[in-house]
Amino acid sequence: MKKELDHIGIAVRDLEESINFYKNVLSGVLLDRYRSEDKGVESEVAIMEVSGNRIELLLPTNNTTSPIARFIKQKGKGVHHIAYRVDNLDSAIKDLEMKKIRVMEETLRINKHGRRLIYLNPADTEGTIIEYCDYPNMK
Repeated sequence: MKKELDHIGIAVRDLEESINFYKNVLSGVLLDRYRSEDKGVESEVAIMEVSGNRIELLLPTNNTTSPIARFIKQKGKGVHHIAYRVDNLDSAIKDLEMKKIRVMEETLRINKHGRRLIYLNPADTEGTIIEYCDYPNMK
């Protein structure tokens, strides 16, 4: 199954400062900005494009329950996850199961842009948080 880099998620402590860095230093463009209070998300998100690549800047909105807040407490700000686009998320999940790679089922969701996504268990991915995603309504 083909896997293509979709975006990189960056945990930040100051969204305005991070947006300015990506705009002024990396010549990025702010494509969208939104807030999600969904369980397991609880973040403000700024989607940047830098030279054709997508970056999601992630600011926790709840310092108790947001996974981004927990990540920052444990590891500090920086790369939170790497997302790979797959042709079909359901098939990709079955392929992972056959390879004994666990997914975090509670993270399965559809975001505001129609992207279906799920996170793989970092215990099975050499400690890297990896997201698989597809865009079923964009085919």
